Amino acid sequence: MEIVQGLPAAINARPTIMTIGAFDGVHLGHQHLIESIVRRANDLGSQSAVLTFDPHPDMIIHPDRGRMYLTSFEERAELIEALGVDLLIVLAFTRELMQISAHDFMAQICHAVALRELWVGWDFALGRRREGTITRLGEIGHTFGYTVHSMAPYSLNDGTPISSTRIRNALRDGDVATAAWLLGRPFGVRGTVMRGDQRGRTIGFPTANIDVGAQHLLPADGVYVCRAEVEGQHYGAVTNIGLRPTFNSNRRTVEAYLLDFAGDIYGETVRIELLHRLRGEQKFAGIAALVAQINADVAAARRWLAETPR
Repeated sequence: MEIVQGLPAAINARPTIMTIGAFDGVHLGHQHLIESIVRRANDLGSQSAVLTFDPHPDMIIHPDRGRMYLTSFEERAELIEALGVDLLIVLAFTRELMQISAHDFMAQICHAVALRELWVGWDFALGRRREGTITRLGEIGHTFGYTVHSMAPYSLNDGTPISSTRIRNALRDGDVATAAWLLGRPFGVRGTVMRGDQRGRTIGFPTANIDVGAQHLLPADGVYVCRAEVEGQHYGAVTNIGLRPTFNSNRRTVEAYLLDFAGDIYGETVRIELLHRLRGEQKFAGIAALVAQINADVAAARRWLAETPR
């Protein structure tokens, strides 16, 4: 997959089937739309293209909301590439971009690629004051030679609608199982292993203190059964997300204890998938009580991993 930053005057002259969106999370609804343009492009011998934004438009339009990402940009690009997309165009979303008319925005796209079809969700709109509704984009398409195809809301077989909002709400409740159901994969975070206070090492449970970035959404504080990937290897893990109240910490951390692992991974990138919530975060009366609970958590995690098919 080719990744292009911005909209240069020309990228290539291949007939293009495109979709546009933020696609944070690349959930099942996003996947359905992107897979549709990939199939269509393959059928027509054209290229499939996704145009996305970084940062997310909400970061600029509603900075007061403090939006958190479901996926980093790197993860988003990897997930989109895995769906078979040929071209990913990344636009920096700015207040200046917000003021561009739908006509001028589509003109930039059509100067960059030979757009033949634009596929979007049923409620899609772009441009200044969201003037670029599906109807308006179709009118503009008469000028530039593309057609617009809108897709109905995507739901699971039981009728459950899929949205980023539902995933966020599930994660805020610590319900990683529902989040995985809507994403089509376990919710995960990735970051560099940083040096912490090394308390885990002193009590027999050395943990990887993972820096996931301040703008990445985390599930509710608590202890989770996870699957970790480090240096190309996979391990079961028990991960604590929270403030570590037993130690009176005021900084939220992600600390993963990798099962059956020994080694120094400071500075390495670790990705963890959160599979099951064992319990909420607790404050213990002392180190002995904490160690006893960690032993219980590790035993519960091993049972869950052994009993749950991948």
